Amino acid sequence: MRTTSIRVYLAAACLLLAPGTYRPAAAQNFQTSAPHAILIDADSGSTLFEKAADELFAPASMAKLMTTEIVFGALKEGRLNMDTEFTVTEDAWRRGGAGGGGSSMFAQVNSRIKLSDLLRGLIVQSGNDAAITIAENMAGTEGAFAGMMNARAKELGLTRSTFRNATGYSAPDQKVSARDLAKLSLHIIETYPDLYKIFAEREFTWNKIKQQNRNPLLALDIGADGLKTGYLEESGYGLTGSAVQNNQRLVMVVSGLKTARDRAAESRKLMEWGFRAFEPRQIFTAGETVAEASVYGGEKGSVPLVAKKPVRLLLPRGSGERVTAKVVYQGPLSAPVEQGREIGRLRVMRGDTLALDQPLYAGEAVGSGTIPQRALDAALEVGTGLFRRAFSKAGNPS
Repeated sequence: MRTTSIRVYLAAACLLLAPGTYRPAAAQNFQTSAPHAILIDADSGSTLFEKAADELFAPASMAKLMTTEIVFGALKEGRLNMDTEFTVTEDAWRRGGAGGGGSSMFAQVNSRIKLSDLLRGLIVQSGNDAAITIAENMAGTEGAFAGMMNARAKELGLTRSTFRNATGYSAPDQKVSARDLAKLSLHIIETYPDLYKIFAEREFTWNKIKQQNRNPLLALDIGADGLKTGYLEESGYGLTGSAVQNNQRLVMVVSGLKTARDRAAESRKLMEWGFRAFEPRQIFTAGETVAEASVYGGEKGSVPLVAKKPVRLLLPRGSGERVTAKVVYQGPLSAPVEQGREIGRLRVMRGDTLALDQPLYAGEAVGSGTIPQRALDAALEVGTGLFRRAFSKAGNPS
């Protein structure tokens, strides 16, 4: 990947972010006892806080978020519908039922359950029997379903996570990162807004047994509407949550806490701090040129890079942190370049925190150049390559 300076465009924008215009504030001293944590503004993608966000841990029942995404995707594509019925296998009943020692929707063996109810058993009650039933009916075996989960995770860019089952039961190499769980949650919220509403349901009754949603944030007056808790002895108590206040949505992940009480307290503290401590700054409008990327063999030597939505950062009130930015893209690009093609990414750092990572697209089409133009580009590229090789040889004698 080539890292290019952002030239005048971003340099001018960053004047809005000049650290000298802020005074240090207590917001920068936020601390959490959670070993792993991340807080993201959904609209801008800005990372407001992170702590060991890329370190791996066992997801516990937060793995059910990927199970849910697989089902939501099948519903959206029309391969399943809410009236589709799945059979509760003996394996699902035995390993995932009440006798399995974990959370359960208390589904009866060999019964047939509509997907609308299984989803509530999975999401609201965190039922392991619901997760296994879904996996075995969709893929034949839970192992095959885990393969679907990993393939989908790769498609979504969850680069550090590996899934081995649909439940989140302990498995040697089933690991996720807080950043990946936050990215997955943002995808679910944005891609399946109607289905996402199930996460906010406070209770669900099945087999005459009423159970409350396990997400402690839903009982608090902070605008919470999702997502999923998790607990394993090896990883402690975790929560992936989301809330909306004044049309602003935040998504957070914490993991590794010692008690359920700690999980609820730390989650609330992080979420409330995020809503209180930041102010928005828009640095580019939708379609405005952010940078230019070099084009090889084109009718023009470069193409403007634009964002499809406004580029907006959330900055700590009174912050003295240094803000820097760069564009990363694979280059030089080869003509032709289609308008709207994703070219690279804008990455903005707030201190040591990756505050923004947003895709950039070709703002216009660049057609292939004339033969003389292409010949000149080729000559320049050959010359540059020879220079690189000569420099490398001179600096690294055999």
